[in-house]
Amino acid sequence: ITPAPGVRISKIRNLEDDIALSLAALGIRIIAPIPGKGTIGIEVPNAKPQMVSMESIINSKKFQESDMELPMALGKTITNEIYMADLAKMPHLLVAGATGQGKSVGLNAIITSLLYKKHPAELKIVMVDPKKVEFSVYKPIVNHFLAQVEGNEETEEPIITDVTKVIQTLKSLCVEMDTRYDLLKKAGARNVKEYNEKFKARRLSPQHGHKFMPYIVVIIDEFGDLIMTAGKEIELPIARIAQLARAVGIHMIIATQRPTTNIITGTIKANFPARMAFRVGAMVDSRTILDRPGANQLVGKGDMLFQSGTEPTRVQCAFVDTPEVEKIAHFIACQQSYMAPFPLPYVEMEGDTGDAPDVYINHL
Repeated sequence: ITPAPGVRISKIRNLEDDIALSLAALGIRIIAPIPGKGTIGIEVPNAKPQMVSMESIINSKKFQESDMELPMALGKTITNEIYMADLAKMPHLLVAGATGQGKSVGLNAIITSLLYKKHPAELKIVMVDPKKVEFSVYKPIVNHFLAQVEGNEETEEPIITDVTKVIQTLKSLCVEMDTRYDLLKKAGARNVKEYNEKFKARRLSPQHGHKFMPYIVVIIDEFGDLIMTAGKEIELPIARIAQLARAVGIHMIIATQRPTTNIITGTIKANFPARMAFRVGAMVDSRTILDRPGANQLVGKGDMLFQSGTEPTRVQCAFVDTPEVEKIAHFIACQQSYMAPFPLPYVEMEGDTGDAPDVYINHL
């Protein structure tokens, strides 16, 4: 719509519900003004929506020819174009939305696109799953793509479900990050990409401790549960990794279904500039995730707003079903793999002795 001269945008904004009523739509979203056009956009959902399959996106020329470091094929935009983003440039992603609106499917779509584009030598994934069932489909590819703290091979599943193990893994990643920075300093490289190119060109000797550095992507499903059970112990290493780790190739994706301020704190928001918001119930939640309303007017079922830097883009998330993920994992598992998951440095966990005084004070 191009408004007539003298018509104020706020007037049109206030008529949102009336426009939705007269169009008999599920819920409309007004974009006023559309950047760089001088017009106002009104998005109306289709009465008969179509599913965006993951297959159609992975088969696309755009995905197959992309030269991104860590390409994430997310889905299709309103104009039916394939939407892709580079996790290495973001550098960390925050995913939020109400229960059953497509967060886990979104995470699976991200993991699937990374598995399709990356060789096991170039990418390692740390999966944290407090729900215990979301990521269990990826068990077959443990030795190919997953990373694990040294010393836990016999006792633990590489997909971390226990809170104490999560804390240990995050601390271990902090140690790994510091080691990588030391190697980068020795090599005189500014980031992982430069370092790996020097290493491939035989300009860095393994005798001096140099080694090829794969990207490490940490994916946490249901972050709210971790904050409730461990609080500061989880938040501090996450903030530290989020602040420093982009240059050494460690990236984080955090998902939560409860976008309240005590879970998505200021520290976390400041370090996670890229946001993916599925449908939420209230405008307050939308403001917490995106710092603006809009996520409360989405349709649901994979409809999302993706914001990286500027204006949010509306994307219909690609749908990848569990049987499909199982087949992909099985296909990768049949190929040659490493003997064990990628080792992360072992970190001593403090005993419970240090907590006694706090507990005692609380009882007083």
